[in-house]
Amino acid sequence: MLLHSNIIGNGSPFIILHGFLGMSDNWKTLGRKFSEQGYQVHLVDQRNHGRSFHDINFNYEALAEDLKYYCTENGLSNITLLGHSMGGKTAMLFASIYPEMVSNLVIADISPRFYPVHHDTILNGLSALDFDLIKTRNEANDVLSKYVDDAGTRQFLLKNLYWVEKGKLGLRINLEVLKNEVEEVGESLPSQAKFNKKTLFLKGDRSEYIGPEDASIINNHFSNAQITTIANAGHWLHAENPKDFFNEVLNFL
Repeated sequence: MLLHSNIIGNGSPFIILHGFLGMSDNWKTLGRKFSEQGYQVHLVDQRNHGRSFHDINFNYEALAEDLKYYCTENGLSNITLLGHSMGGKTAMLFASIYPEMVSNLVIADISPRFYPVHHDTILNGLSALDFDLIKTRNEANDVLSKYVDDAGTRQFLLKNLYWVEKGKLGLRINLEVLKNEVEEVGESLPSQAKFNKKTLFLKGDRSEYIGPEDASIINNHFSNAQITTIANAGHWLHAENPKDFFNEVLNFL
């Protein structure tokens, strides 16, 4: 099945992959800015997210093959590929399997290493949203606030809300599968996975997803990698400091 996408502009293909519990809409503003630089930007919803299809299988091998099928169906080659967090893991694996399809690789705030599960509270909060009782976004926010303190994180998560029908809210994500398979999100890149073309790793200066110990792990898989820090930013570095994020990506390209 073909992934849903929002395609902006004309030019060299530039694919952007969102993170866990995100969607392509999170990247609209930056997508437009990249399209103004001569790129055809593809903002893609990964499976079980956004408007893309739901499927019981959820792992990086499946996500990478989804992207391969998307590129084939859209006639895309020599792509610039940018992935954030979970999307970065998908992008890393895809580039290692299909290096001939990728001309530039940008990874936002994620390392190839293993990460332990740390989304339990968020997933429990989303599971607590009873849409037989919740009729407004504000009511959903009130319930979620009991699990997620940070208002910005709640607003990010509540972008998954949509009107199933008049008066009936729902979540676009496939919550059941994502809860059952959440351990897959933290899986490490396979030891044999390599990509030798130029690669940019961007990290937020307030994020712990890429630490000093990750440099050797990154270089083991990506021999032509550089690691650049985005100031005044945490894990959602593209949203917290979009100006510097955009400029660093553009300078790299």
